[in-house]
Amino acid sequence: MLRDYKDFITLFTPPIILETERTLLRNLTEKDAENLYLLNLDPEVLKYTGDKPFENIAEARLFLKAYDQYEKYRVGRLAVIDKKTDIFIGWCGLKFSLEAKEYDIGFRFSREYWNKGYATETARKCLDYGFNDLKIDTILGRAMTANKASIKVLEKLKMTFKQHFDFDGEEGVIYQKRNIHSHFYNP
Repeated sequence: MLRDYKDFITLFTPPIILETERTLLRNLTEKDAENLYLLNLDPEVLKYTGDKPFENIAEARLFLKAYDQYEKYRVGRLAVIDKKTDIFIGWCGLKFSLEAKEYDIGFRFSREYWNKGYATETARKCLDYGFNDLKIDTILGRAMTANKASIKVLEKLKMTFKQHFDFDGEEGVIYQKRNIHSHFYNP
């Protein structure tokens, strides 16, 4: 039985499923609440994000229940599952900001998966999805200047420096990549 309008819309919105050599990327669901909660518990994982950890699994579940990027814009942060182990290792994906009218790429992984190429591998696949399937014109990447690892990923993705900005009171940078075959997707 459908609980609300979001359930109805979800029924008719095909899930996003992407695959890389080592991972499967899929929509986050309420079943991922514990994984998301545990990921955000690590202060090193959140160090350069400006985010606070969830208070508990129930708060993570509420966040996921309210998450509407898939239905509204055909993009969203995606659960990243290691194909060998079937383990949730983090998330990666595009997000659309209605206020700014822009898309950005983001990624967050459990520490044991850092420096192994997962962020670059999955972000590249998400950029391909945005440019080739959705025909998005420009995708941005933001990072705190101190977050050298994320900046390195953005540069590996062949994103170019655009500008500095205030990232929650810290110095930040914005990188961008343009679609050379663009017919701008407008949600």
